[in-house]
Amino acid sequence: MKSFLLLFILLTLPGLFCMTGTGSMYAQVDSTIRIFQFPANMIPRIDGNADDWKMVPKRYIVGSDQLSEDFGKIPKLDTNDLNISVRVGWVKGLNRLYFLYEAYDNYWDFSKMDLHHDIFELVVDGDYSGGPFIDRFHPNKAKIDPWDAYFTFHGVQAQNYHIFTPWEGQDWCLAWGCESWVKEMPYANAAQSYNFKPGQPGHYTLEFWITPFDYAGAEGPSRAVESVLKENKKIGLCWAVIDWDDVNAKEKHGFWGISKHTMYGNASDMRTAVLMPLEPQYVKKIDAKWSFKVLDMDRRLVAFQDQSVGKITSWKWDFGDGKESTEQHPLHVYEKPGLYIVALYVEGPEGKSRLSKVWDVAIR
Repeated sequence: MKSFLLLFILLTLPGLFCMTGTGSMYAQVDSTIRIFQFPANMIPRIDGNADDWKMVPKRYIVGSDQLSEDFGKIPKLDTNDLNISVRVGWVKGLNRLYFLYEAYDNYWDFSKMDLHHDIFELVVDGDYSGGPFIDRFHPNKAKIDPWDAYFTFHGVQAQNYHIFTPWEGQDWCLAWGCESWVKEMPYANAAQSYNFKPGQPGHYTLEFWITPFDYAGAEGPSRAVESVLKENKKIGLCWAVIDWDDVNAKEKHGFWGISKHTMYGNASDMRTAVLMPLEPQYVKKIDAKWSFKVLDMDRRLVAFQDQSVGKITSWKWDFGDGKESTEQHPLHVYEKPGLYIVALYVEGPEGKSRLSKVWDVAIR
């Protein structure tokens, strides 16, 4: 019996524990980061005020309990020294990731204008492809010129943001790589709130959004490919807090991360994050939605696609030309050119809904 129990424990350990960079074990039943979906009419304002985030349930918070000092300098985080909370959000239809970073530090170090600065380091791999993405990790490092590695590879397929916490008289972050334009509007925006001076303790609030890219090159946004965000999609995501506790110190006080410290340059070391559906209280029980595509303009053939939300038992289409259909996804041929008002009526156990579009369907 004892042998059986021992075998059971050994077999289940890999799924119940993860190894940190120091070799210690910590409970890690599920390391997935859940990204909260904001309803389209409740997008958070980027103003350094956390009020817009009160709707995000506590189960979405990634807190100090998930931080470890991967260099092994400090065995356990003292939350009287540093205590953080991170929430991540997204909005369907926008390729943006929203962040709320709240932190208490007993010594905020930000009097200099270099990397000797308290930093929230964020990395994102929008297409979940993994692999190295900085020059020193280039897979062909021995054969490529270092500057070629930087300008063709560093930050191109995954992005790293060193966010200065707080920033005064300098840009809000370093986009580490050849694509510095990713930190500017219309690809990012940030705001902060604090009331302490360098060397003092205090609470800090950082609110920002970024655009993840499948490709972001040194030539600028002309050839860039945004990562398309959609429900239940997985992306690579990770962060760390670089904590300095002495303006004259030669080494940082701690590098507190939620994964291996090499996440900063290897997307395979990031955590998995999932773009969650709307929470149930923000979903209409029944809501008519639809789209269309003109398949053949010469024949005036149009395909209509039902995209309604909820349990639907019946559909009724009014094509605006006197013709109707009860199919869910009908094809329709218009006899004459024109601008048409098309409506979809849906019905189910939870009620009825209608959506009409005026002159979207234009046939010549």
